[in-house]
Amino acid sequence: MSVNVPNTRFFALIPCAGNGSRAGTSGPKQYEPIAGKPMVMHTLAAFAAVKRIAKTLVVVAQGDGFFTRNFAPVTAAACGGETRAISVANGLHELRKLGADSRDWVLVHDAARCLITPEQIDRLIDTCMVDDVGGLLAHKLADTLKTEKGGRVDETLSREGKWLAQTPQMFRIGRLIEALEQAGDEVTDEASAIEAVGQRPLLVPGSSQNFKVTYPDDFALAEAVLKGRQR
Repeated sequence: MSVNVPNTRFFALIPCAGNGSRAGTSGPKQYEPIAGKPMVMHTLAAFAAVKRIAKTLVVVAQGDGFFTRNFAPVTAAACGGETRAISVANGLHELRKLGADSRDWVLVHDAARCLITPEQIDRLIDTCMVDDVGGLLAHKLADTLKTEKGGRVDETLSREGKWLAQTPQMFRIGRLIEALEQAGDEVTDEASAIEAVGQRPLLVPGSSQNFKVTYPDDFALAEAVLKGRQR
């Protein structure tokens, strides 16, 4: 059951400006068709089903006309940068221009995590909205973890206490803007920026299905899951 707190607003921010070079696609991977429609549309459908989200902002690259040609209940801003951190920071400033307050919450989510569900989004909101810091969906590491050196195993690491970071990641807009400014452009997720300024985000259990479509084989797996849900 979702929790409502008066005067609390939630915004979604979807960085969608990458080209997905590891995916082996001819264009941006987030627009590749999966289970009958572009990947990003599955992502956006999950957020559209969460009625507490006041607005969803999609950050795209300059010249990207996808959302001009394809309707979605979102606002698209062509302010994507060279890195994810730049795209997110630009998107946060755009949200402020659109009326979001520094104390409002933002849920930043990868466009290519198209298997996210409204239930997972609601769980993150319910858990983090009463926390001073915020947090992220994550999944406990199940596999043995190796480090590599010269193509061979260098070391086996203990998986105890290790989690795979997922998205959405939910923080106050003002705090996240400040954290990204201090952490720099190379952080690969929002939690890392929050950690860099001395905060400890909550880990909210996610799902193994909430993976990021990254490599060619991932497309078939994502399609199988989506078609299974449709049935």
